Amino acid sequence: QVQLVESGGGSVQAGGSLNISCVRSGIIYTANTFGWFRQAPGQEREGVAAIDTRGENTYYAKSVKGRFTISEDNAKNTLHLQMNNLSPEDTGMYTCAFYSSDLARGTWWIPDFGYWGQGTQVTVSS
Repeated sequence: QVQLVESGGGSVQAGGSLNISCVRSGIIYTANTFGWFRQAPGQEREGVAAIDTRGENTYYAKSVKGRFTISEDNAKNTLHLQMNNLSPEDTGMYTCAFYSSDLARGTWWIPDFGYWGQGTQVTVSS
């Protein structure tokens, strides 16, 4: 059983920064990806960023590359997402996930079996 608890969301003005975190307890050996997804009202969920469970590779959506940085603190089983130069388009519920994906094909944003947190809200005002 895996539990994921996010924290660090909030409201910020455009151009500002936020750092959100996800603490993981438990492990499933079939998972190979630890990542962040977001969903805005009326929109589909989209992958934001991910890191493979070996910590060797990071993956980003085109819309956040160069502004967001994903990292993992293995000692604390914590996933971080540093978000800089935020824009209103980044507003949404950010949810972390520990899951399996086809990293060989690079489709990190398509989760297979996995676990999800409850999410943390990020709101960016213009």
